[in-house]
Amino acid sequence: MKAGTNNKYGFTLLILANMIWGGNFVIGRIGVEYFPPILFSFLRWMIAFLLLTPFMIKPLKKDWKILRQHKPVLLLLAVTGVAGYNTIIYFALQYTTSINASVVNSTTPLFIAIFAVFILKEKLSWHGAAGIIMSVFGISFIISRGSIDAFISWSINAGDLYVLLAVVMWALYSVIGKKFSGILPGLSAFYVTSFLGILILAPLSVIEYKLTETVPSFSIASGVILLYVGFFASIVAFLSWNYGVSIIGASKAGVFLNLLPVFAIIFAVLFTAESLYLYQAIGGGIVILGVLLSSMSSYPFKKEDIKQNSISYKSH
Repeated sequence: MKAGTNNKYGFTLLILANMIWGGNFVIGRIGVEYFPPILFSFLRWMIAFLLLTPFMIKPLKKDWKILRQHKPVLLLLAVTGVAGYNTIIYFALQYTTSINASVVNSTTPLFIAIFAVFILKEKLSWHGAAGIIMSVFGISFIISRGSIDAFISWSINAGDLYVLLAVVMWALYSVIGKKFSGILPGLSAFYVTSFLGILILAPLSVIEYKLTETVPSFSIASGVILLYVGFFASIVAFLSWNYGVSIIGASKAGVFLNLLPVFAIIFAVLFTAESLYLYQAIGGGIVILGVLLSSMSSYPFKKEDIKQNSISYKSH
């Protein structure tokens, strides 16, 4: 296959991955109407785990020794990347729109850069610092709905703050993943962290039911939602992204991540009752400009490098 054809194939895979992840915010917003957030996250990863199991028996046997040597790391990755991030996002989607959530989520590379400074002891360039400041302003604009009075009275959407908490969890996961990227095998680590996440979420979902007495609604519609988040968002998008990065390279792939909120906005407007407001467009534009400004200079490590390392997976 020629280089040009390869590149087109790679671009297609990267676009597909972000299209699925963008849709995941909209599907997640609908899904919390059928399932409480912890149970929703538990079912998502249970489906992904079961679908992967037939293909992971041999790789797991081969990688088992190295995985056992890093049990605390795998547990931390499961807490932050599987149980933490996804559950908090689904919890947040009970209180905020999928548009807001996807735009706030686009600050992920900035939080990664911040944590990398403290955990990996890397330097942050002035471009990175300026981008962080700009994006913080953009996020502040979004969660305050463009109103200074909202900040003064603290009349802001709690759901947007939960999304920020989820982003912090994902950033921690990413930095830890980067630190052990040359040690842990990719798919096997993903499979094991999914299983550990399930073990964490199972008792929590029982506690959730005891406290809220929320009964899940199983139907054809909710089944389609679970199939989307368990198969497409957790497996297909993950594989599409990693194969796309391997074809066109990490440095070129990073810019495609800015498509995620774009797709989320399109799907939300087309398939839900959500509307795009001016403050979301302005705040989202500021956030994306901040991310692009930061990418002009070297981060401690770029977000796309995280996607390319051996244990990374995207679980939006």
